[in-house]
Amino acid sequence: MSFIGLVYFEIRNQSKCLEKSKQYVRGHLTFTSIKSKKTAMRIISALFIAFVIISCKMIGDTTQSISTDSPRRPKLIVGITIDQMRYDYLEKYWNDYGDNGFKRLLSGGFSCRNLHYNFMPTYTGPGHASIFTGTTPAYHGIIQNDWYDRYSNSVVYCSSDTSVYGVGTSSAAGKMSPHSLIASTLGDELKLFSNQRSKVIGIAMKDRGAILPAGRTANAAYWFVGGNEGVWASSSWYMEQLPEWVIDYNKNGKAEEVMNSIWSPLKSDSVYDESLADNNSHETPYKSLIRPVFPYNLSELRSSNGNYDLIKATPFGNSLTIDFAKNLIDAEEMGKDAYTDMLCMSFSSTDYIGHQFGIHAKETQDCYLRLDLEIAEFLDYLDKKVGSGNYLVFATSDHGGAPTPSYIAKQKGTGGYWKSDGFETLLDEELIKRWGAGDWIVNESNSNIFLNRNLIVEKKMDLKKCQLELQQLVSENEIVLMSFSAADADRMENKMPLAKMINYGYSQRMSGDVIYILKPGYIENGMTGTTHGSPYVYDSHVPAIFYGFGVQQGETSQHYNITDIAATVATICRTPFPNACIGDPILEAIKK
Repeated sequence: MSFIGLVYFEIRNQSKCLEKSKQYVRGHLTFTSIKSKKTAMRIISALFIAFVIISCKMIGDTTQSISTDSPRRPKLIVGITIDQMRYDYLEKYWNDYGDNGFKRLLSGGFSCRNLHYNFMPTYTGPGHASIFTGTTPAYHGIIQNDWYDRYSNSVVYCSSDTSVYGVGTSSAAGKMSPHSLIASTLGDELKLFSNQRSKVIGIAMKDRGAILPAGRTANAAYWFVGGNEGVWASSSWYMEQLPEWVIDYNKNGKAEEVMNSIWSPLKSDSVYDESLADNNSHETPYKSLIRPVFPYNLSELRSSNGNYDLIKATPFGNSLTIDFAKNLIDAEEMGKDAYTDMLCMSFSSTDYIGHQFGIHAKETQDCYLRLDLEIAEFLDYLDKKVGSGNYLVFATSDHGGAPTPSYIAKQKGTGGYWKSDGFETLLDEELIKRWGAGDWIVNESNSNIFLNRNLIVEKKMDLKKCQLELQQLVSENEIVLMSFSAADADRMENKMPLAKMINYGYSQRMSGDVIYILKPGYIENGMTGTTHGSPYVYDSHVPAIFYGFGVQQGETSQHYNITDIAATVATICRTPFPNACIGDPILEAIKK
């Protein structure tokens, strides 16, 4: 019932009482004069006004009691991104998880069983940015991990920034910032809302996994620099020098301790029956090894696998991330004052291991079983440090991962491998036959094809006609399912789900002249391991779990989009939505 309706309802009820009052007055007052009658009517009018005021106050009191029934905001928000986590990993490894990690989040929180990315490409940079901005690459600007810039004729990495310098590292790995991100994040809005009193910090093994979730106004972002350094570093976008606690952490020997460890299966062999047998032909071994077989002695592998970079490609990268997070929360006193703080943490090792070994591997399963225990430990830490019920956790992924085609082929499934370099050569040769001599294609990357627009102008050709002709040529390839041209952008708005996903990932300025989608199951990758980036469910379907403050326990199988996560978190925390957010709150997840 609306407020006006409620007022009317109350007035109508009170009017019944008023009518009885009128009858009482008429029956017991003797109107000996016009003056006395006027006095009586003034009394009646005063009673009526009093009834209205009391009724409105009753309605106001009721509304106020509902809105202040519980604390309005959590002390700490923890946004967790698990890189390359398919939704089915929750179900597939369920019997092997402990009770206090993923199962605690699911049983005590709210899970979306049917949440998907609503755009392509499904890569790390766009995924992390979309989770925390509540919008898609078309609006936040991170259209790929790296993309071709036709205006500078160069490839741009999503986090690179030559105008800044590394802090804590002298290598190029420190020249990173969120300057390519053009939309605000949850953290940006939180800081504006609190007049900069909230702390917002991002951490990850990958720079883009730390930087893009935290946003442009974050207090800090820290990422792990491997090579011969093995340190957590930042850039001058955030600070001039590392805080003392980070300097001390980098000296504590944790990274070197990991490099002297051995990665063996966490549990007995019988536990891993959800995965292929160890040492199969669908996995990529570490460099210097002939076979991908447990155990892995990191001290023996370090010299041929990038020294400290090797940590990222083992479960111990996740372990270091959690250890660093706990030290950060302690040192920065996050969740300690009246203003909500936010920690954005991404587990990158799941992606490195997934790429190398694939989704069917024992190594992949072992990584998730270890992460499950570490999440349990981290939740216990948050209970003690921030207080149970005082923090909000949401966990999701930046994308999934494709089944390894070489394995699927053995099961008589569909799919295979794609070589874009060869495709580009074939297209260029055909265009020369049609349009004459010239370097007609200047770049092909990430399923985007860029025409040589300068040459088209020089030849006085019609760009739109050239785009449509190229689009038709691309569609003739037997492995290409469909293609779209920039001249035919309206087709991206139609009701075809895949076309809509292209549209949400499309940038009029930075995307190619033609974008294509391969048939399901085809990937551009070697014959082992896997990759991602497609619009298909194996890449788009990811977990979405909300836990803690303001969360209603339960689950849903209703379809939701990745862009709905930020809207849900902002609604729970009563803070503004990110400025380009197109998502809607998942109302079922919000405690009434």
